[in-house]
Amino acid sequence: MVASVDLTRKRWHDAGTYDVNTRTGGANGSIRYEEEFTHGSNAGLKIAIDLLDPIKAKCPKITYADLYQLAGVVAVEVTGGPTVEFVPGRRDSSVCPREGRLPDAKRGAPHLRDIFYRMGLTDKDIVALSGGHSLGKAHPERSGFDGAWTRDPLKFDNSYFLELLKGESEGLLKLPTDKALLDDPEFRRYVELYAKDEDTFFKDYAESHKKLSELGFTPRSGGPASTKSDLPTAVVLAQSAVGVAVAAAVVIAGYLYEASKRSK
Repeated sequence: MVASVDLTRKRWHDAGTYDVNTRTGGANGSIRYEEEFTHGSNAGLKIAIDLLDPIKAKCPKITYADLYQLAGVVAVEVTGGPTVEFVPGRRDSSVCPREGRLPDAKRGAPHLRDIFYRMGLTDKDIVALSGGHSLGKAHPERSGFDGAWTRDPLKFDNSYFLELLKGESEGLLKLPTDKALLDDPEFRRYVELYAKDEDTFFKDYAESHKKLSELGFTPRSGGPASTKSDLPTAVVLAQSAVGVAVAAAVVIAGYLYEASKRSK
């Protein structure tokens, strides 16, 4: 599930270090350095870094920062999720943030707000981005947790919220940070909205994903939103290469996932 999980997780972990007060961290490609990808919260992400290195070699003009965020956009789309607007122009940085800027899955709502408010994000962003857990599963060697959040961890949809509202389900994962979305009234109203209305979830998720992907980056203003036809050539080539790599990995992961279910 490298395509559906590690690429979305990597773009989030690269961008999610942003501090709106000091204007440090953010979507700047620094996660490619050993100093950062060896942080405890980034366990396993070297796989996704290595997956994109050949694409970077073929498209050297695209920055790592843009490539990582573009890969996350493609991974969401090819697994059935919404199209997220992508604007290139991020600059790479060799300065790695200190460890501890990402959420701790063992903690609750106050911790989530501390982390996301530090980035400059909102309660709606917290819940919408949590919906990304519809993809993939947790691995004990990476996070200490084991299992998928949904019945179909290769499909991006609103099932994460549906499963949350069902309560405990055999075989499915619910972290303390997941349960915090139900326990906090402000968070819960978004959970209930997204469980009821997938279109609204997709709209809000696309907006929150874009905000996250641009932390520490100010797109050029004064022009229309970028489309594939007016993106720099290097970005278009990288998008095609990423799309092929992600689609192939999703197909393979889907086959392996179905095979594992049949063998049980």
